[in-house]
Amino acid sequence: MAKIYTDKDADLGVLKGKTCAVIGFGSQGHAHALNLKESGVKVIIGLYPGSKSAAVAKQRGFEVFETGEAVKKADVIFVAVPDTKIPACFEKDIRPNLTKGKTLLFSHGFAIHFKTIVPPKDVDVIMVAPKGPGHIVRRQFTEGKGVPALIAVYQNPSKKAKKVALAWAKGVGGTRGGVIETSFKEETETDLFGEQTVLCGGASALVQAGFEVLTEAGYSPEMAYFECLHELKLIVDLMNESGIAGMRFSISETAKWGDVLIGPKIIDKSVKARMKVALKEIQSGKFAKDWVKEYKGGYKKYNALLKKGEKHPIEKTGAKLRSLMPWIQKKNLKGAQAAY
Repeated sequence: MAKIYTDKDADLGVLKGKTCAVIGFGSQGHAHALNLKESGVKVIIGLYPGSKSAAVAKQRGFEVFETGEAVKKADVIFVAVPDTKIPACFEKDIRPNLTKGKTLLFSHGFAIHFKTIVPPKDVDVIMVAPKGPGHIVRRQFTEGKGVPALIAVYQNPSKKAKKVALAWAKGVGGTRGGVIETSFKEETETDLFGEQTVLCGGASALVQAGFEVLTEAGYSPEMAYFECLHELKLIVDLMNESGIAGMRFSISETAKWGDVLIGPKIIDKSVKARMKVALKEIQSGKFAKDWVKEYKGGYKKYNALLKKGEKHPIEKTGAKLRSLMPWIQKKNLKGAQAAY
């Protein structure tokens, strides 16, 4: 079992007297910046000229600089911009201002592991990856709790990289939830695999397929929505709290029988075989290469597929039903990509 680091294993004093620059003020960027600031760390924000995030960051009490200037002023630089935008940002603004002894920090290993950027050898390269979206990282911190996090060290010329990673993890609340050490390779490949085959891609496709089967068989879209999407949260919450076995303990015998008998017939060996293909494409770098190509081509297929998903009948049904549920927090997240 991996060692789990907690508050007692990390020293915020490691960051004392240092300036930490957060490049980008989007989902993870704003959460790390605010949490670190409230942990007593000196934080500045780096943004491109004209960024809409500048006013927001200033409003939250941060000094804001153009990216290159922020990198120049900082000892630790957190690159909190989207994976596809990191290479251009790195070459234009970050690399020219990196000097020996600085630390580059990431919350995902994509750019380093797939070598879309190659940092100089005389800087530390580390990762602190909270296992939750930025708004949860922020909210848990303000409640005195913390989202568990991963740390990793890719380059360590200073021999202090791990201490800095642990200190940063403590500053954002990660050591309250528990921190596990991994590698850039392991974090990147498992993260992409989980997103594609289970958490996002797998779950979305399963929900849509179930909705289609019921409505095509003549059942009402409202019933299909409740059974294939709405109640999913209940099951996921139970799994999250006590595992799959704990979830089964909480559901009816009939539901349990359907679970253990029919579930493996739906998600069968053929699904697992396709999951293995997806993993191989991640490991070989094919997925990363194709994604970078898609970005450089103007996101044509990406945008078309997203638009197609927005037009799925489950979205119209869901919007109508959620409007009748005042207890569900309404969010309009369209276009709310991580800002840089």
